[in-house]
Amino acid sequence: MVKAGTFIAALAALIFSAPVFAAAGAKLEPAGNDVDNIVSLQRGARNFMNYCSGCHSARYVRFNSVAKGLGLSEDQVIENLMFNAEKTFETILASMPAADSARWFGRTPPDLSLMARARGTDYIYNYLKGFYLDPESPTGVDNIVLAGTSMPHVLWELQGFQKAVFDEIPKQGRVFEHFEPFSTGSLSAEEYDSFVRDTVNFMEYVAEPVRSTRRKLGVWVLMYLTVFLVVASMLKKQIWKDVS
Repeated sequence: MVKAGTFIAALAALIFSAPVFAAAGAKLEPAGNDVDNIVSLQRGARNFMNYCSGCHSARYVRFNSVAKGLGLSEDQVIENLMFNAEKTFETILASMPAADSARWFGRTPPDLSLMARARGTDYIYNYLKGFYLDPESPTGVDNIVLAGTSMPHVLWELQGFQKAVFDEIPKQGRVFEHFEPFSTGSLSAEEYDSFVRDTVNFMEYVAEPVRSTRRKLGVWVLMYLTVFLVVASMLKKQIWKDVS
């Protein structure tokens, strides 16, 4: 895992409006992430710490919990993920002072611990893929998912820039049609999709770290109840067999 020090990530406006598109007619693509994919979660943790934690916290998650859940040793976490903390029991805090981020972005970037539960993984996935060039925006870009976002496209070196094509439809107004590439990034479209999917995967994991354990336990509970139902049914028949 290599720290990308050239980026200061900012998902500053991700939760400040309802999850609707800027243009009518566009639909959310499914994220297709899998929180049981440990390797994907490990890559997502790397992505989050390198590109998001500069501005955003995940204050409900501790580094040692991430290590345990993702099958990493504490030494691996210290070396590859702990860029702004000293002890593994500390929570993930943003590197940027809140006063500075509020001044630069208009408000303090939100904590992302529960973002996946609040907005859904499809929303985050499409948001991170939805930046397009807009000369009227202060940051030079807008987002098809969140119109008027104050977040700059911090992943432009990976994805490149794209233009949004709209169509004017009577009684509907401007409708989003598709994206057209403007400049290429260091990743191909498929590689960038995987990068975003891994990041979303990790964000879903931190929103509910016990999800996989809970689901596995739920299977055993259902199996127990099924066996108990069979035994109880047989016992009932045995007790009431002589009753006319």
